[in-house]
Formats: sequence, C-alpha cells, structure tokens
Amino acid sequence: MKKFLIALAMFGFSMGAMAQETTADPTLKHSVATNSFGSNWFIQVGADWNVLYSNEEHGSGLSRSPFKSFRATPGFSVAFGKWHTPGIGLRTKFKGVWGRTVVDENKHSNHVWTLDEHVLFNLSNMIYGYNPDRVWNFVPFAGGGIGRNCSYNAYHMNLTAGILNTFRVAKKVAVNFELGWQYAEADFDGVAEGGMGRIWEGKDNLLYAEVGLTFNLGKSTWEKTPDVDAIKALSQSQIDALTAQLNDANAENARLKNLLAQKKDVAPVTNVKNYAATPVSVFFNINKAVVASKKDLVNVQAIADYAKENGANLIVTGYADSATGRPEYNQALSERRAETVANHLVGMGVSRDQITTEGKGGVKDLSPVSYNRRVTVKIAE
Repeated sequence: MKKFLIALAMFGFSMGAMAQETTADPTLKHSVATNSFGSNWFIQVGADWNVLYSNEEHGSGLSRSPFKSFRATPGFSVAFGKWHTPGIGLRTKFKGVWGRTVVDENKHSNHVWTLDEHVLFNLSNMIYGYNPDRVWNFVPFAGGGIGRNCSYNAYHMNLTAGILNTFRVAKKVAVNFELGWQYAEADFDGVAEGGMGRIWEGKDNLLYAEVGLTFNLGKSTWEKTPDVDAIKALSQSQIDALTAQLNDANAENARLKNLLAQKKDVAPVTNVKNYAATPVSVFFNINKAVVASKKDLVNVQAIADYAKENGANLIVTGYADSATGRPEYNQALSERRAETVANHLVGMGVSRDQITTEGKGGVKDLSPVSYNRRVTVKIAE
C-alpha cells in the first residue's frame, strides 16, 4: 500500500511539473487561433509610375512598347484592408493617375481614378507556415472594380492582377513594392471606340510599379495552435514509466492484502481509502470539448480503478484559457469538458453517483496558455 501511495504521488508531481513548464509549445505549422473582427487590419499608402497602352493605338503606326515616355505618368494610391487568415486577406484600394489618351505621340492630359477590391494571397504563409518575424512576404492578388475618367466624365469597369511584396521593418510597419496590371474597358482613356484583336489589344491596359508603406492597426499577429500530440510525446516516456509503476504497485497491494487475509489474528483488509493529493490532468485543443490525446485516458483509468476498488468519490473540474473567447463562452466550454471526462469515467465502470463535475471557466493559472485547456480529476476528500 505504501508503494501504491508513493506511485500516485510521483504521478501527480510529474503531471504538475509538466503543466507548469514555461518552455514554448510545439505548434502546428499551418494552423492558428481565430482572432476578433477588430484584429489584423492595415492601411497602405504608395506612389507609383504608370504606363498606358491604349487600344486606339492599333493601326496608328506608334511603337508597340508600353514603356515609351509619352505614355508614362505618376500616380498615388491609398488602400485599407484586413487579413482574415495569415494566408488570405481583402483590400479596398483607391488609385489616382494623371493619364494620357494615346492616339499619337502628343501627351493628351487625362485625369483618372479607380476603386478596386482585391483578394490577397500570402503565399509565404500559405506554403511555409505563419511566421510573424518573416522579413519578406510574397503576396499575389486579383480583383476588379470601377473607375472614372474625370476629364471626359466617363465611368468604366476594370480587372486587376499583380504581385505585392512586403518587407517588414518594424512590428507595425512594412515597406511595399507592388507590380500590377489593370485591364479596363475601352473608354478608360476617354475615347469610347473599342479596338479589335487579341485580349491585350482589345481594351485599354495600365501597367504600374508602386512603392509604399503598410501600417498594421491594432493586433496584427496570430496565436499558433499548439500541437497537442507533440506536447504529449515530450513526456510520454515518463507517463509510460509511471503507469508501469502503478501496475506494479497494484499487484503488490493485492499480494499484501492476500497475506493479511491469511493471518487468523488480523481481520482482512477489504476497504482501504487513500487520497492522491495532486489531480490527474486531461488536455484539450482550443475551442474543443473532445479529449485531445487518448493517452491521457490511461491516467484516468488508473484513478477510476482506485475509485471502484475503494468506493471513493471523484471531483472532475473543467477549465478553458482566458486568453481566447468570451467569459460566458469559456464557462460553458469548461463545463462541457468536465462532462466529457465524467462520461469517460462512467465508461470505465465508475458510478455516476460517485462523480461531481464543475466548470471554472477561463483561467490563466498555467503557462504556456494551452495548459489551461484541461480537465482535472481528483479523489474527493
């Protein structure tokens, strides 16, 4: 019996030490926790250089190169957007240029603006996993919108595609270099007649190169989802060793009880009640009420066997982490987690009358934060 109590104490100490460990969690490469709607917004400002290739040029004998000086003009842009995941975002971009109607090599002034909606694809995060400290992010985009030629009082639709490169220089600031193509209706340049021919030649085309800055607003990072299986693997060898010790202790306890029962001058020991001071922990993934690793249930089985053998009552307490979710949601989640473990105990043969469940809601007792997503099982005093 003494060995049995020592084994239980060693097991509790091991689980408590694991929960208090302050080293970083192993995390999943492509999974992060959901942020609030107010997080991950950004604003961009930029200056660009545009070249217009008008469909009116065809047949006029002008050079086909879009980079002739008579086409070139400066511009500016302002954009506002949000990253919904580390890999996918939306951006609304206003772009203004002092364009040129190119029907000959004279510069015909043309004031134009466009308002586009873009879908952004951060391939760096999508391929290599989220990294808040990455210096260079490669972000293709595509979209469309509406434009206005102020000089000719004409509106037009356009499609846009390009590549945005961001270079992190501070926690909230990045430098941008963007290359883009706007494929607009034929009256983009103020001349309504549309050209015929291939895709490039049938519409007005605007190519641009832009340099600017991105400013992140509010919370701009994501919390990576812990890899629960990897966390468990770090200490699984210790858990296996302790489980073996518990099995040995149970066998020794049974042997001693048989020896005592054989002594005529000593009454058989039929009901021995002892208490494990440190609870057994069962861990959960973020926002889940399903046990993350079935290996945790090995430890629950040991305390269930003890409760059945000695008629002990068990207290099952559920927790959530206070870093994510609203308090009322975390309270309900902690209660669901406690019920999950209680159901496992019933499945192991413990009477439901011996089990008391409670939920403590969101807490920040342990570090790392993922260790607060748990249920504890202990013998009632």
